[in-house]
Amino acid sequence: MTVSDEPRAPKYLLDELGFATRTAGRELHGTAAVTPAMRVPGTPHLRTSILAAWADTLTGLLATQVTTPRVPVTLDLDVQLYRPAPGDGTVQGTARVVKVGRSVFAAEVEFTSSGGGPLAIANASFMTAPDARLRLPPGFSVELPASREPLAVPFAERAGCERRGPGVAVLPRTEDGLNASGTVNGGLLALVAEEAALSPAQGETLCSLGLRYLQPARVGPVIATAVRRDGLGRVELRDSGNGGRLSCIAVTRTFQGGSG
Repeated sequence: MTVSDEPRAPKYLLDELGFATRTAGRELHGTAAVTPAMRVPGTPHLRTSILAAWADTLTGLLATQVTTPRVPVTLDLDVQLYRPAPGDGTVQGTARVVKVGRSVFAAEVEFTSSGGGPLAIANASFMTAPDARLRLPPGFSVELPASREPLAVPFAERAGCERRGPGVAVLPRTEDGLNASGTVNGGLLALVAEEAALSPAQGETLCSLGLRYLQPARVGPVIATAVRRDGLGRVELRDSGNGGRLSCIAVTRTFQGGSG
């Protein structure tokens, strides 16, 4: 579970992904330039976990328009790619509301690459944070500028996320990777799930990444353990410093025959 778009620290890790947003009628649009630091190691392709982080940003911002002044939390998020993501150019996302219910908000995102070709679709659902003390800041805006400090090193390295063996990856709890509630951001949980799923083999990328957030990762480090068969993976993410509690379950699939 991730608290979305809360007041941020002066330097926030996911801001370095350079995703800028703007309203367009009832839609919310986002765009970012893809850089080499955003690629899966050993491939020329953008990380699927970064698309997940951008989808969480877009849909979470839409959710704030319903939950305000309260903060929304992500319940689940999935990204499905038509083809391996490009490793350069730009990516655009268009987010729309799917449903506004009494307890659950749902939204979808269509991602396109440079030239407007379809790249991926994403869906997410949210609920209002149970902690009523969490509030959006005064003057909160869903329009975010691009970061002036773009990602300078590979995403996993920047986050301190390490592969510890086949099917295992570890993500530390760092101050610049937290939500305002002090829990690990859901976009970073997507990263460690991706790293665990990809660790058994080189040169692969994910065509599908689905995450179900069960409870916040408060202490860390987060340990992700993946079991794969025929390209399909199940990943458990546990908060090792909090009794090994299960924070998230992810389901992944790699592109058949590698990333192409």
